[in-house]
Amino acid sequence: MSVLELKDDKSLNTEATVTAQEFVKKFYEVLDKRRHTLSKLYLDTGTLVWNGNSVTGADAIQAFLETLPTSEHTVICVDAQAVSSAAVDAQTTVLIVVSGQVRLKNTTRSFQQHFMLTAQERKWKVVTDCFRFQELVS
Repeated sequence: MSVLELKDDKSLNTEATVTAQEFVKKFYEVLDKRRHTLSKLYLDTGTLVWNGNSVTGADAIQAFLETLPTSEHTVICVDAQAVSSAAVDAQTTVLIVVSGQVRLKNTTRSFQQHFMLTAQERKWKVVTDCFRFQELVS
């Protein structure tokens, strides 16, 4: 995945979409098949909020995710946009929103996940990751 270069808004968002598609494919493949290597995708100071449980730091995120049952994610929708450089102190940043289904043990549930990626040493790293199961409201 290449890091976004300075361009006009339309080009930035087009590149953000490509980045998101590549990142999402890699992220869920690693989460489902090689979870023990997932911390490499996070900033050392990254934060995960998983259904209301907050964890900070790549190693702590790794440890938390390893406590979860094995999973199989199916992505249904991915949306992305470049974040205005004025909002992130000129740091190259992308916001990604994912929705899909995850199979945990013998149960399949809908989920939504938001990622904020930032460029660090020409690689994308997760700054924030917010995962939430989607429940029907009655």
